[in-house]
Amino acid sequence: MLATSVPPPPFTNAGKKRFDSCCFVIPTKAARAIGYAHFSLPLVTNFEHMNIVAISGSLREKSSNTALVHALQSVAPEGMTISIVDIGNLPLFNQDDEAVFPAAAQKLKDAVAAADGLFIATPEYNRSISGVLKNAIDWLSRPYGKNSFVRKPVLVAGVSGGKIGTAVAQSHLRQILLYLDADIIGQPELYLGPAHEIFDAEGNITDDSTKALLTKALGVLASRGG
Repeated sequence: MLATSVPPPPFTNAGKKRFDSCCFVIPTKAARAIGYAHFSLPLVTNFEHMNIVAISGSLREKSSNTALVHALQSVAPEGMTISIVDIGNLPLFNQDDEAVFPAAAQKLKDAVAAADGLFIATPEYNRSISGVLKNAIDWLSRPYGKNSFVRKPVLVAGVSGGKIGTAVAQSHLRQILLYLDADIIGQPELYLGPAHEIFDAEGNITDDSTKALLTKALGVLASRGG
């Protein structure tokens, strides 16, 4: 018997967020970091409250990727709340522990379930993502049938000390998220670096072109959420 499918319902803007489109040209330094300099991004003009959960894949106190998730809070548009969650207190994933799900893992799953979208900043360790980030993803994907990433909009980013901007780690992370059926945002690609040109010694974002890029990227994330 041939498989049949039901066509999707007609699209409607009723009750959805409103966006205007704009063309955004990235200044030269930021353009070098992400590999291209011209694309169209939505400009958020008005939307209802949106909750974004931000995760840093690094536990290092002076981590540039942790600084990045904090920087997001300073450039978030009105109406958007960005909550940073801790993944350093998670136990190592063990399927035997699913029967009594660890409280820290359940707290993370609850936060993601309530979020309209995710922002993940990944460092690059040995040309891949960090073990602590993979551990968090494994907990979020379990137990079977309760994968927290399904259809969840996810914006991926990364900062490195050089110009590669964690590109290889982000590629691996996107592969994992694609398998988990997340709604991964393809553009813009946030390959950010060198870190010392973006943040000061205290971890504050100082580069205006990167601030503008993050603002526009959050607009894309907002257009996918809710």
